[in-house]
Amino acid sequence: MTTQCLSWQDLTALTDFAIDRINGPTNAQARLRLFGQSEADVRVTLYRDNHAWCPYCQKVWLWLEEKQIPYRIEKVTMFCYGQKEAWYKRKVPSGMLPALELDGQFITESDDILIALEQAFGPLVWGLQDPQVMPLRQLERLLFRAWCSWLCYPARSQRDEAYHRDQFLSTVAEVEAALSQTPGPFFLDPFSAADIIFVPYVERMHASLYYYKGYALREANPRLSDWFDGLESRATYRGTQSDFHTHVHDLPPQMGGCYENGTPEARQNQQRVDQGPWLGLPDVRYPEPETSRAEALQQVLRHRANIIRVNPARDQVFDEALRCALTHLMTGDSCSPPQGTDLGLRYLRDRINVPRDMSIYAAKRLRESLEHTAALVGDRQGPEIPVRHRRDQNPADFAPV
Repeated sequence: MTTQCLSWQDLTALTDFAIDRINGPTNAQARLRLFGQSEADVRVTLYRDNHAWCPYCQKVWLWLEEKQIPYRIEKVTMFCYGQKEAWYKRKVPSGMLPALELDGQFITESDDILIALEQAFGPLVWGLQDPQVMPLRQLERLLFRAWCSWLCYPARSQRDEAYHRDQFLSTVAEVEAALSQTPGPFFLDPFSAADIIFVPYVERMHASLYYYKGYALREANPRLSDWFDGLESRATYRGTQSDFHTHVHDLPPQMGGCYENGTPEARQNQQRVDQGPWLGLPDVRYPEPETSRAEALQQVLRHRANIIRVNPARDQVFDEALRCALTHLMTGDSCSPPQGTDLGLRYLRDRINVPRDMSIYAAKRLRESLEHTAALVGDRQGPEIPVRHRRDQNPADFAPV
């Protein structure tokens, strides 16, 4: 049995979700972060990508949040999803991200940025050039190379696949050994810059290997599992944290390709990441906030005109279909959308980005309701997500609000 979907006015009345983007918890939508200080105290501008896909941007972003350094944020388009802004090319001719302006001086390369920030504001417990941190930086690079060798090159044979897998597992064992040297969950207890250098790519390894290789990094390695749990206890990390679905589809154009091994485990994982159920995936373990549904609804309301405009379904029918999904999200009631809108609902389901649009649990709840509503009228999937580029995510389609 289905019910009538709610109006936009009724839906708006169901959410009062709001955060203080300037002084509140870490969030991807902020353009200014003050941590209770004055805007006159801002010496730093961080230039990062619009979608929070760039791993090197995440590293600098997380460091600034942990140190609570007041800063401005300017968002820039990555080549893989749109045209680089001319104003940014005038400032940074290479177009590379991230960049940082500190007291009027431009700095690129994430490690150079962090070293400059340490010199200006002090280290985050330990500095990047500290003798205790240097071996860990080298280990992170070894792990990165082993991951790339396994993920980003097609295996010529099963033997070749096994060799690259074993090389990666051997390097992961070194990471486990390094983590076992401290009593807490972090590399150099307490949490420090030593952990920040691992965060971006280990998060992406976790997602991509689960999806493309059927390998559960967090489940197979108890110390890394504890490390992830430690990260998720920090509001700073949760504000920058992405999910499996976002990462596995943003990585191919950035990395030059991601190659699956075709195992039953990988195929099963791909089905879950792409089509659900999303709750219970090992991309997050901290408890779901009570505000997750209200957050998802608020973010859709904020961008609803553009969401409807870029959807492949006709505006009028998709307007109703979207309200059906949001009614399910907030009330649990099933509302049959117009016939033929299953494709449009799944198009949106596949293009929710974490944390650009909303936090992990909010995204899971919204995907869940979009899929539930689409299934009421059909099983068609939306247009395939591109792998050579992601211009389907061009930020020019979404004016700032």
